[in-house]
Amino acid sequence: MATLETKDATGAKVGTVELDDAVFGIQPNVPVMHQVVTAQLAARRSGTQSTKTRAEVRGGGAKPWKQKGTGRARAGSSRAPHWTGGGVTHAPKPRDYSQRTPKKMIRLALKSALSDRAASGRVLVLDWGLEAPSTKAALAALAANGVEGRVLAVLRPEDEAAWKSLRNLPEVHVCGAGELNAYDVLVSDWVVFTPDTLPVDRPVTRGGAEAKPTEEATA
Repeated sequence: MATLETKDATGAKVGTVELDDAVFGIQPNVPVMHQVVTAQLAARRSGTQSTKTRAEVRGGGAKPWKQKGTGRARAGSSRAPHWTGGGVTHAPKPRDYSQRTPKKMIRLALKSALSDRAASGRVLVLDWGLEAPSTKAALAALAANGVEGRVLAVLRPEDEAAWKSLRNLPEVHVCGAGELNAYDVLVSDWVVFTPDTLPVDRPVTRGGAEAKPTEEATA
């Protein structure tokens, strides 16, 4: 396994951690990342657009003029699509844009994204050391460690001071360890973990739950 230095708010080394090669050391699968990110963005669409068809537009029940003898084209309703004030042909209606994505693909896309950031040296394990919320201190910690651009900070619910320090920064996106996803990793220049949120690969059982380590594995 590859090792990564753990830094503190001043940029000093305070220890090392091992990166799981199954998460940070694989060959990125670009087609899978593309498909998963596309599905994730599609699921964000509200799908609430709605336009009226000719059957839903008010009025138009009376025939505008008689069928024959006027010299004009036949017309049965003034709410036909080619009339002003008429309905819309093939009108958009509320729909669900979400796509079904296998869990294995979602996990592979996340591992591919993390591996890409790790290969480019854009993964940081940081001990924030914040006892009270301070946006100024959080910015100083990022600057001391050379973190620039868009940042994804992965925290625990217990890291309340860090959450409150980072949530007002427009260039920083904060998420929990269970919310980590490929899209947020790919749109971020840096991914900042804490020693407690660093992900590791866990086998998944047939039912979809993560398998618990056995006594032999933990010994």
